[in-house]
Amino acid sequence: MDKQTFQQSLNERGMELNQKQLEQFDQYYQMLVEWNNKMNLTSITDEEGVYLKHFFDSLSASFYYDFNKPLKVCDVGAGAGFPSLPLKIAFPQLQITIVDSLKKRVTFLNELANQLGLENVAFYHDRAETFGKNKAFREQFDVVTARAVARMSVLSELCLPLVKVGGTFLAMKGAKFQEEEKEAEKAVQQLGGEWKRIYDFPLPEEDSKRYIAEIDKVKQTPKRFPRKPGTPNKNPIT
Repeated sequence: MDKQTFQQSLNERGMELNQKQLEQFDQYYQMLVEWNNKMNLTSITDEEGVYLKHFFDSLSASFYYDFNKPLKVCDVGAGAGFPSLPLKIAFPQLQITIVDSLKKRVTFLNELANQLGLENVAFYHDRAETFGKNKAFREQFDVVTARAVARMSVLSELCLPLVKVGGTFLAMKGAKFQEEEKEAEKAVQQLGGEWKRIYDFPLPEEDSKRYIAEIDKVKQTPKRFPRKPGTPNKNPIT
């Protein structure tokens, strides 16, 4: 997806980026490639691939959920900043918090935010399991999102404790989502969530399947969750 197609595809979905925002995406790409030479941020480094599989894919969440509000958004395991920083560029009023377990990535994200002039962004080097126990963050966010981090049963335990009651967990998933959905039903319910809607769509140009699961937080997460670091992955709620 070249830059022009990126812009045109967003326009078709009612999203018009101004010149500053387009320049921020260009600078994001340049820094991603530059820093990727020093550390492993992404296996996708060609411009068209980044614009399609990282930038456009991240923004696809906004085709189904309204980000036109000053929402407090937490992105769990964002890696190189996806999906939350493309969303921040497109919707500057968002307050973004990213938690990632690798300090090098947090260093990159801080530098990226400074270079792009992004305000109301915060980056934390922490495990999602301990971050979700922290009273300063637990059940404090309007939206918690994660993209390609873990299976839904595991992801629910990492994300739902951070969503405030009345808020939303948006899970961005690939082709294997349908087999994960059923095994995650009990976890979502136990953690205070309720399935609201599942959207599926093909990613343009390559037609790979994408899913966005919208889960409402309807009651508080029991205090025992999330469990100790590593436990959700080794022993998912079933």
